[in-house]
Amino acid sequence: MSQDKEREIQLQFLEEAQDHLDAIESKLIGVSSRVELTRQEVDAMLRSAHSIKGGAAMMEFSTLSHLAHRLENFFKVIRTQKQIQPEVERLLLSAVDCLRHVVTTNRQTNVVDEQWQTSQVQPLFEQLQQILGEPREEQETVTPLSPQQGLETIQMLFESEVDAYLQQLETILAQEDKSNLGAEVVTIAQDLSDLGEVLELPEFNSLCTSVKQLLATQPAREEEIAQAALQAWRRSQAAIMAGQLQGLPSTLNLDGVVEEVVSSPSTADPAPVSDASPARLSSPLDLAPPAELKETQENTVRVPLKQLEQLNDLFGELTIERSGLDLQIERLRNSVKILERKVRSLQQSHHRRRTATLPPSPFPSALPTTSSFLSEVAFSPDSSQLQPNTTPRSPQPTPSIDSGNNLDEAADEASTEVMANLVQLQEVSGDIDLCLQETEQIVGDLNRTAKQLQFCINQLRMRPFADLVGRFPRALRELALQHGKNVELKIQGGDTPIDRSILEALGNPLMHLLRNAFDHGIEDPETRKASGKPEQGTISIEAAYRGNQALITFKDDGRGIALDKVRQRAQHLGLDREAIANASDEEVLTLIFEPGFSTADEVTSLSGRGVGMDVVRTNLRQVRGDIKVETKAGVGTTFTIGVPLTLSVARVLLVESRGILLAFPTTAIEEMLLLDVEQISTIEDKPQLHWKEYSVPLIYLGDWLKFRRLQNANEERTQPLMSAPTVLLIANGSDWVGLQVDRCWGEQEVAIRPVEGNIPMPPGFNGCTILGDGKVVPLINTPELLYWIATSQHPASLEPEDRHRAAAELQNQRPTILVVDDSINVRRLLSLTLEKAGYRVEQGKDGLDALEKLMSGAQIAAVVCDIDMPRLDGYGFLARVKSNPAFQQLPIVMLTSRSGIKERQLALNLGATAFFCKPYDKQQLSETLERLINGGEKRAEEAIQNLKFKIQNSNFPDFCTGGFWKKSARQSL
Repeated sequence: MSQDKEREIQLQFLEEAQDHLDAIESKLIGVSSRVELTRQEVDAMLRSAHSIKGGAAMMEFSTLSHLAHRLENFFKVIRTQKQIQPEVERLLLSAVDCLRHVVTTNRQTNVVDEQWQTSQVQPLFEQLQQILGEPREEQETVTPLSPQQGLETIQMLFESEVDAYLQQLETILAQEDKSNLGAEVVTIAQDLSDLGEVLELPEFNSLCTSVKQLLATQPAREEEIAQAALQAWRRSQAAIMAGQLQGLPSTLNLDGVVEEVVSSPSTADPAPVSDASPARLSSPLDLAPPAELKETQENTVRVPLKQLEQLNDLFGELTIERSGLDLQIERLRNSVKILERKVRSLQQSHHRRRTATLPPSPFPSALPTTSSFLSEVAFSPDSSQLQPNTTPRSPQPTPSIDSGNNLDEAADEASTEVMANLVQLQEVSGDIDLCLQETEQIVGDLNRTAKQLQFCINQLRMRPFADLVGRFPRALRELALQHGKNVELKIQGGDTPIDRSILEALGNPLMHLLRNAFDHGIEDPETRKASGKPEQGTISIEAAYRGNQALITFKDDGRGIALDKVRQRAQHLGLDREAIANASDEEVLTLIFEPGFSTADEVTSLSGRGVGMDVVRTNLRQVRGDIKVETKAGVGTTFTIGVPLTLSVARVLLVESRGILLAFPTTAIEEMLLLDVEQISTIEDKPQLHWKEYSVPLIYLGDWLKFRRLQNANEERTQPLMSAPTVLLIANGSDWVGLQVDRCWGEQEVAIRPVEGNIPMPPGFNGCTILGDGKVVPLINTPELLYWIATSQHPASLEPEDRHRAAAELQNQRPTILVVDDSINVRRLLSLTLEKAGYRVEQGKDGLDALEKLMSGAQIAAVVCDIDMPRLDGYGFLARVKSNPAFQQLPIVMLTSRSGIKERQLALNLGATAFFCKPYDKQQLSETLERLINGGEKRAEEAIQNLKFKIQNSNFPDFCTGGFWKKSARQSL
């Protein structure tokens, strides 16, 4: 057998040995407090120790085998006892710890530190031997491992160790030189015989002894004996792998007959061995393990944790790219809609132009009527799209006395050609729309597959909650024995899967809560009895799912937290006496998580240093978790811990504050509502939001999060969910808190990325996410943010008027231009031009969107607007804005592909301040906006006079290169 294969088998055995030790420990905990010790429990521990002993001997872990053998002897002694003392329980648990340490050491090397054995292991086992003694003869006859109960261990050893010996024998038989065949067979038979003895398989042991006897009496027939032995061993192996432990071959003879041992009448009826009979097992094909067993063995593979982390990171990148793909599909869909709308508009314009330019004719029959125009195109039978009519028309009688007929024919041909091109353009638009629909379907399938992949990856990273709390009963039992308290630990939801990283982070917090509940919460038996409680205290830990969170409830039935002592301790530490007196119970309870805060009268090995609860909160913050406390004097205390299901992917709500996008986990937000000034009042100089029947503290997030640079929070990725100031209602303990943000952009599933570097994250932030367009958005840790706000000095309170004035001053430092166009590429290009010129840019995808931004209170210095847009076009936008007295002085520049004098005159009459045609001169546009925003009366008046002169005297092309101003704009300047 190769060394790698042998090492793999050894590691598998050590995993099994760890499970056996866990089983022994779980049955030992609290064994001294039971009224009577059941034999079934001791037998289970005895079998586990015996399995470790036999397997360790086969794997050449001598120290582990020796210690397991001694532990097995102790169990044989206590098997006849009805009850054991607490000291024996403690020593046995310590002995299990010694075996666990050896198992951990054997994962790295087979050598165990002798000094450690001499100083710690031997005194412990000698102390146990002095108390329990050695097993008597009748106790030695105990069979700890029956064939059926040890079936898995036996099958594992026969699949690995026995198979290796048999492969070695097959290799020797295949060689030409068989001079050492007899000695090799004797060695193999002896090793297999020892294995049969350890595993208590008398038939297999007898078969190996028969092989040795035949080799000793008939050495000349050693090759024949070896062949027969190989066949008999293979039959035994196949029968054992099939679960048939009884009726195995027991004697080998050279006639090819394998004798079997007949079970005694007192033995239970053996399972039928017809499937393992020589006739059936003679074929090599029948020697393989059953398919069911083979499938079970292949269901488990070992994967390094590093590879799982890499797989998780790659899925995070996939989530980002998937969001980017969704964004591009949405943009493409919008572009297709614009294309279709432009084609329809062009068809209508062409029809109007053709009708308007037909010259009058003295021959009415020659005029192209509506029916004759429609005859130029026809409907395709396969679609509703217009198609050129290729059917030749019959010659029409044309008068020849007017030479203008030739011009009519030329115009008619040009019109037909334009219409044909429009029809072809419409067909292309339809093809693009069809391809886009198929692409959207594929993207939908991709998203569903990605979600399934995410679920599978999360399952790979999950571990049952019992892996964490499985060691707690042992720790609590040792504390109970040491301090004389009788405490029971109840664990529910042990099979709840939790992310491995989160589970590791929960280890210390839960252990601190356990020790704190035992020391501060659970009373001694006399006090509990005097209070009318059972002498045995109870600590319960429960894990369950709630939405996208895992909730862990930690509860005890002790004395509860003394709030008066917490207040006294807070005053002793120098906190404001009046603030403490006015604080609610929930606010007072948050003090127990402060560093150095403790209500213990003295420092002990368990508590009193004020470190444990601080560790709880700090570790939970690292995994975006929170903790809530509820207590009642004389009844007990309940801690509720909430942690996300995974740390790699989260669903967040994108909000905007001071022009910066922020990501709030959706699990932290209870409700959203639009900010209504009438619902706001001031109590003790603090704003309060009246919501339903509650008065909720209102926090203006922009007052606390002040960024050093201005950013455009959104480059029109999507339509905002709420484009007005919004309040996020967040549960803070048992109270509500309202966070006011500027606007919300909706929910999105994002990948969470840590921020690396030596500079720590600001309070309230614990990572970031990357959106589909590549924008990095900070992730808010809601509990930490609220805690930071509550413990920091409140910023200068601003009245609504002062807040608007401050916002206006901020905007005046860098004017904001509102760009309104239904083409995202035009908005991008124009925004880039204006940002280079030093302006901030807000974007609107149509007139209605732009109107909503203006009505929401956005401080806009000027507007650059297109004319042809969906929902509300540029003319409608102009009419609505200029009809509002608040916006009559707002400069609005029209930037459009329409260059007709009628369009320009209509925009002028509706209140446009300037007019540019596409393509436009970037420098001239920038200068125009600068004059509009910062220009004086004289320059505006001169520009208007020049514009009027240009309108009266300029030709059509020259007019498209300039801008003009209305007289009302001069008055506003």
